[in-house]
Amino acid sequence: MDNQKFSITDRIKSFKYAFHGIKLFFINDHNGRVHLFAAIIAIGLSFYLKLSALEWIAILGVISAVIVAEILNAAIEKLADVVSPAIHPKIKIVKDLAAAAVLVAAFLAVAVGAIIFIPKLFL
Repeated sequence: MDNQKFSITDRIKSFKYAFHGIKLFFINDHNGRVHLFAAIIAIGLSFYLKLSALEWIAILGVISAVIVAEILNAAIEKLADVVSPAIHPKIKIVKDLAAAAVLVAAFLAVAVGAIIFIPKLFL
């Protein structure tokens, strides 16, 4: 058990590290930038269409799910490359599973976006 006392300074530092991680993700990860671009489009369209509070919650929820999944995927890939720089069948499975999580989140985001945006744009 950790007996360290609570420290505001340490909590602030942890936020600094987390924001640095977000910055690294969007600077270094091509897929992260693609998802950020899609998120900006979805948010802009949401403002334009004057979504309800529940629609906003759905859109922001799926945007967050996709970005979180992509961040975890990137972290797993980087860790896997350190653990096994050579091609290894089990590492490939780990990377494929992490990528699948992003794909599932992205499919959900597209479905939610379609349910919300298509009626407002075309019906």
